[in-house]
Amino acid sequence: MNASSEHCNISDWLRLEATAKVSVYVIACSFATLITVAVIAVVSRDVRLRKESRHILLCHHLLCISSYCGLGVVFQGMRASLANSPLLLCWLVFGVQLSVGEGILLTLALMAVNSYLTICWPLKSPSFVDSAKYKILAGAWATVILKNVCLFLVEGADPTPAAILGSVPLCPVILNGMAARVTGILSLSLLLSVILVSYCLIYREGKRAGHFNRSNIKARRTVLIHLVQISLHVMPTLIFIGLGKKCGVFFFALNLMLFGVFAFAQCFNPLVYGLQSRALKSKLCPWLCGLWSRSHGHGRSSWGRA
Repeated sequence: MNASSEHCNISDWLRLEATAKVSVYVIACSFATLITVAVIAVVSRDVRLRKESRHILLCHHLLCISSYCGLGVVFQGMRASLANSPLLLCWLVFGVQLSVGEGILLTLALMAVNSYLTICWPLKSPSFVDSAKYKILAGAWATVILKNVCLFLVEGADPTPAAILGSVPLCPVILNGMAARVTGILSLSLLLSVILVSYCLIYREGKRAGHFNRSNIKARRTVLIHLVQISLHVMPTLIFIGLGKKCGVFFFALNLMLFGVFAFAQCFNPLVYGLQSRALKSKLCPWLCGLWSRSHGHGRSSWGRA
């Protein structure tokens, strides 16, 4: 047996990787959930914010991030603890996490298209987008779920029913075959193309309207920040899908490094997109400051009574 196959058969490596990912997921999930709850609370209390499509898409995007990190804690926790979970349960948790992960980039693409329509077609787009936003979201999610279900059926056809219902000490991942990897790269490339085309059209419209306008300068800065943030999402995912699961210390370290970059983007995604809206920022910051002061004030009063 060569060295690379030996590394693949040692479960301690995978448990170490899963343990590291659980720790990162817990931090990311806590931070993302706090911001998600704050944004949803602010949007749900304001009728004007609740009617705007960009805020609905933002809430949907933040829910995807929080759910993805939470499911990551569950799946990697099952792997790290060698919980002897049924193979079907492992596949279901991993499949839902994968679908929610696609929803993160999907909502980013819809947010980019919505920004393009709002800026470049300000008279015609609002009524159409507001009336069709839930139908568009439902159709996009139906496409993602149907695609992943078909891929699961293709790759999950080999194990017997007894093996699928049986317990495994280390939850395996699925959708690691060539067909799934090619489909994943094509899906990511399509969504990334939609985002890039939308931002290019927005940039062209801003340049046409006035290159030295102060609002256009701020808009171009916002577009640049969004592109950097999206690259931190997409590039690690594309590299990981392209490489697949391989053996050796190098690929193990590369996997953790790519995951660290991706998790870093997840943590700061709520701030990047949530605080770019002036209307939301003006209501979100006081809400968070009030929550912080109430919690610390309660702590000080309790300490004083003690």
